[in-house]
Amino acid sequence: MLLVNDLMTEVPHTITASTPLRHVVGLMKSGGYHHLPVLEMGKLVGMITDRDVRLVMNSPMVMHERAQDEKLLSEVTAESCMTINPITVTPQTAVSQAAALLRKHQFGALPVVDEGDLVGIITVTDFLDYFVKNGDGV
Repeated sequence: MLLVNDLMTEVPHTITASTPLRHVVGLMKSGGYHHLPVLEMGKLVGMITDRDVRLVMNSPMVMHERAQDEKLLSEVTAESCMTINPITVTPQTAVSQAAALLRKHQFGALPVVDEGDLVGIITVTDFLDYFVKNGDGV
């Protein structure tokens, strides 16, 4: 049986809840990340996605100028737009169960936690990479 441990990205980049959006955006752009686990005192407290950031920065309900964008990037932190207490899986979770969670909740990623510690992240891209590499079921 294929397990999350077989597909996950180990030791993902993380941020803290107090990380300003400017740093979040920079890290996402430079690393090509769409999801970042949020840690406090080494424990997972949330997840922030590129969609979360876009919703803050590009709300269709608010018209704003460049100066306001700069203020948002500097003053808004991950904590204000992250998903708190995200759904997690363990390294020993079957990939079929992880895929079912991604599908059911329409997530792009799940943090992987082992005995309370973040050990990885599994993303839709990890699943796609596996199938492209192995050709299973195609």
